[in-house]
Parts: sequence; C-alpha cells; structure tokens
Amino acid sequence: MTLRAVVCGTTFGRMYLAALARPASPAALAGILARGSDRSVALARRYGVPLYRKVDELPDDVDLACVAVRGAVLGGTGGDLTTELLSRGVHVLQEHPVHHDELAAALRLARRQGLVYRLNDHYPHLPAVRRFVAAAHALYRYGPPRYVDAATSIHVAYALVDLLGTALPALRPWAFADPVHWTSALRGLTDAAPPLRAIDGVIGGVPLTLRVHNELDPADPDNHTHLLHRVTIGTDHGNLTLLNTHGPVVWSPRLHVTDYTDRDAVGPDDPHLGLASAATIGDPDGPAFADVIGTQWPDAIAATIASFASAVRSSEDPLRLGQYHLTVTRIWQDLTARLGQPDMITSAAPHPLTPDDLTPSPVVDPSPGAASPGSSPALASPDMSRPVVTSPVTTPPRPTAPDSTSPLPASPVPMSPVPILPGAALPGAASPVPALPGAASPAVEESA
Repeated sequence: MTLRAVVCGTTFGRMYLAALARPASPAALAGILARGSDRSVALARRYGVPLYRKVDELPDDVDLACVAVRGAVLGGTGGDLTTELLSRGVHVLQEHPVHHDELAAALRLARRQGLVYRLNDHYPHLPAVRRFVAAAHALYRYGPPRYVDAATSIHVAYALVDLLGTALPALRPWAFADPVHWTSALRGLTDAAPPLRAIDGVIGGVPLTLRVHNELDPADPDNHTHLLHRVTIGTDHGNLTLLNTHGPVVWSPRLHVTDYTDRDAVGPDDPHLGLASAATIGDPDGPAFADVIGTQWPDAIAATIASFASAVRSSEDPLRLGQYHLTVTRIWQDLTARLGQPDMITSAAPHPLTPDDLTPSPVVDPSPGAASPGSSPALASPDMSRPVVTSPVTTPPRPTAPDSTSPLPASPVPMSPVPILPGAALPGAASPVPALPGAASPAVEESA
C-alpha cells in the first residue's frame, strides 16, 4: 500500500516536497498544508497537489505529515500543528528543534493514538556525515575516543548534538561548564566582538571542547553563519575530522618517532613515518552549495521519510527513537541556556571567493639579478602594511548558569599508537551506515 503524505510549511518544506516528488519516493505527495502565501500557492501548482489551509480540510486518506514549521521554542506553531495532526490520526515526522516538554507531549499522544511520531533525522544521511560516522566507529576498534573538538553555529547546534550522538559510542554521561567569558583586558585589545563562544563539557563520557557562533541577524536569520558543523574525534592513534557538514572527512595519524638516536633509522621503513600526515576519506572536495540544496538535502530527507514510512508500516513504538531524541533535546537546551541569547548583528552577503582568489599570483622581479624569463617567477607577497579596517561591535553580557560536571569513565588503551592507513585500516568508512536518529536544518518556518 502506498502511503499518502502532506507537507506542512513551504520554506524548508520545499526540501520535503522535492524528496516526495521523486520517482522512487517512499510515499505519495497528497498535498500541502500552509497559510496560503504566494510561495505556497505556486508550489502547490508546480507539484500538482491541493493546498490546504487547515488540518480539518485534509482528506481522510492522508497517512502521514511532514511538519516543517518552527516549534514553540522558536516562536512557531509547529507543536500545535503536530498535536492537531496526531489527534486527527495522522502519523507525524516533525522538523527540529523542539522543546523537551513539547517533544514528550507529542510522544505520549502518539503512543495513545497508536501512531508513529519522530523528529527529522536527515543529517546522518548526508554522504559526508555517513563517511565520518562509519570511519569513527571503525576507529573505535583500535581504542576509545579521547576527546572531541567541535564547532558549530547556534542555528544548527541541535544537529551537532545529534551528530555527536551518532558518531560517539554513547551520549551519556554528559554535562557542560559555563562558557568562557572574555576579560576586560582582552576586550581592550580589539574593537570586534568575539563571534565564537567557547564552552567545555563531557558527552558520552568523552571530554568536549566546543565553540559556538552565537550571533543572529534578525533581518536574515537563516544566513550569516560562520560555519555549520566541524567535528574532530581524537584517539591515541590519530584524529578524524569532519571538516564541514558536507565534507571532506580527513584522517590525521599521530606523529610518532620510535628512535631519535639513530638518524638513519628515521626513514620510510618506519611504519609510523610512512603514513601520510593527513588523508581524506572519500571525496577530497566538498560539494557545491547548489548540489547541497538541490540534491544532497532532498536525498537525505527522502532517506528519512523512507525510514519513517517503514516505521509506520510496522507500527513501531514511537518511544523506540523517542528516548534518544529526548536526551538530544535536553542536552541542546542546557547548552543554549548556558550560552544565552544570541548577539544581534547586521550582516552583508559574503563575497563568493574561490581557492583561486586566495592563491598568490606569480610576479617577475624586475631588479638586477632577477630570474630570467624562462625560470620560475617569485610569488607575490601580501601587503602587510595595509591596515585592517574593522567595525566596532559591542557584545552584551550573557547570563550565567550553575556549574555542572560528570565523572569520566576509565578506559585504558595501549599508549603506543597503532599505524592506521585511511584506505585499509578504516574499512568502515566506505560501508553503509544504518539509519541513525536525529537531524536539523537552518530554516523551518512557514512565514505566510
């Protein structure tokens, strides 16, 4: 039986529409539920489906709904819409983030109604994230993770917690300290406010150092992030890095010299020194943003909907993944509460730079004794005498929260690192990863 689905919201909901409109879609697109903006009307016409403005307008044969409308925690009505749909007997896949209490209420209602309710988990289905997670779990065969160094934006901090939940062996125990605040002496050295806030913690029993871009442009809230996700998992044998949410994935073995006394022994025969100091796993380049938005996100959402449709057909208990999402939500709420409200900024669109723009141009030195025309020219050096112009920005103080700590479990491993080759010793990096819980998106609000 083919399941019939409606998409609620048409901002990030456009990704769901693209996923459901594909020939191999796990469910048939049966309509759009939105307020009736010009965008919603145009999308309904484009996909040839009805546009509904209220839940009670939906036909009785709708099986599931993809709710891409902001939840109450972001000032939206996604939670109320989810409650209406579940009460109507419709299975719900909801975009995150969602407040812990709102999530718990939806899970309880779904269970009473005999329905399936999940939060979206499309980020773990992205190709680079799948490679990173597979490589991380292959790496743990050689020893446990020793630290995590991560950076994200407040826009997608929820997705970072979920990403760590899929990449690490566990989420518990977890705790955060209060953010590191700049002293007046540091602030006196710059006119610029620090865009990243540093916070230490523990997640899954592993020490965590986290930096969060905690700024928001209220006129353009879904743009102007310095980064989405960057994660390094360190072990006694090297570190594995997801350089960007969409790749590349880099393996960097630890430098280990076995004998400093005999210089002749330090050569290619040394199993450690023969390793590449860094190597990519999979594609060495990240995809173009056009491919991210046009292909990778819809593909990942299609995989999420396929998993959700399978859960609907098997009448899965919503608490099977719900307990995990409750933990992710509680961690995210504690993190954002400690960071405080984002600093409001006004930003302009960035200049679209390419690597070629950052490569010095070759120049010929005209001075006497310079290289002949047939020889290699010198490279132009940047003009370090030119002043850097900055705009003064002030950052309001953030509220503090009580300190919280958790003990770290002891997990001894051999101190001498094992040489690991990216192609051979991390075979899991190319293997499929089962469907994993949790996801996020920079924009989910239906604005009209």
